Amino acid sequence: MTTAAATAHIATRPSGADEATGAVVSGFLARLQEGSPERIAKLFAPEVDWVIAENPAVPWIRPRRTRADVAAHFRELTEGQQPDPAGTSVDAITVTGDRALISGRLAGTVRATGKTFRSPFTLGLTVHNGLIVGYRVVEDALAIAEACTPSPDARPHAPTAN
Repeated sequence: MTTAAATAHIATRPSGADEATGAVVSGFLARLQEGSPERIAKLFAPEVDWVIAENPAVPWIRPRRTRADVAAHFRELTEGQQPDPAGTSVDAITVTGDRALISGRLAGTVRATGKTFRSPFTLGLTVHNGLIVGYRVVEDALAIAEACTPSPDARPHAPTAN
């Protein structure tokens, strides 16, 4: 996700919790852009309430529970797809107390199939003591699953010479 198009909206006067949560969200988005799964995972609590609807067609989407699981998720996501920066954006960030909602658009290409996807998304984060303890993603799971599913007429890729 790119944060260039991000705008923050806080419905009430910012509280200390709003500011602390906003700082974690900013750090999370910056680390996503850096692309280091281990650095991303350090922003998460040792145990995480993680919810992304399971999708057997998408290898990186499955239950996660721990900080190590979070690092594995972002590692598998990076290995599984090439993001499209031109089609990926954060459109809005709303912070209220210890909760944040981030919405925008995702786009990329699944490496195994060469298929592209585009999806709106909403990401809900819950922050406690400076760490992400809750992670909820809503996205177009069908579009991403279709991009991960090989075409019926697909042929295996021939190895390339080095």
